[in-house]
Amino acid sequence: GGTVIGSARCQDFRTREGRLKAARNLVKRGITNLCVIGGDGSLTGADTFRAEWSSLLAELLKTGGITAEEAKKSSYLNIVGMVGSIDNDFCGTDMTIGTDSALHRIMEIVDAITTTAQSHQRTFVLEVMGRHCGYLALITSLACGADWVFIPESPPEDDWEDHLCRRLTE
Repeated sequence: GGTVIGSARCQDFRTREGRLKAARNLVKRGITNLCVIGGDGSLTGADTFRAEWSSLLAELLKTGGITAEEAKKSSYLNIVGMVGSIDNDFCGTDMTIGTDSALHRIMEIVDAITTTAQSHQRTFVLEVMGRHCGYLALITSLACGADWVFIPESPPEDDWEDHLCRRLTE
């Protein structure tokens, strides 16, 4: 994925100059079809790239970055977008790519932590992935029978610390 190949959250692509470079690279290699798998940033970037494609080609042609023949062969850019976010926060999907594997990994960790917590009679706090989306935290809490869960969509009340401590000593 983007994390492994170094393209995750690519700052260059957020600029027109970065998108010009990407467009030139695609044109020079004869690539006219892209499959973008990612979350909000990747899909937003792909949509921006698609919307600017004609003007990027025109600018590259004008500045000599590509030839007229290359521009003609690359006049269309076809993009397929697939939601590959662990957040599972894309409207209209039941489960996004990555959510199930992330949930599986979290449950493995919860199982291991639960055994340790029980043997030491301790309370453990686990923070899971999800940035601004509480899907993984909520589903994990339901699946493992957590006593408490915090999710961004439903922030805790002001006195949550006192309430939690009271619950732990009951």
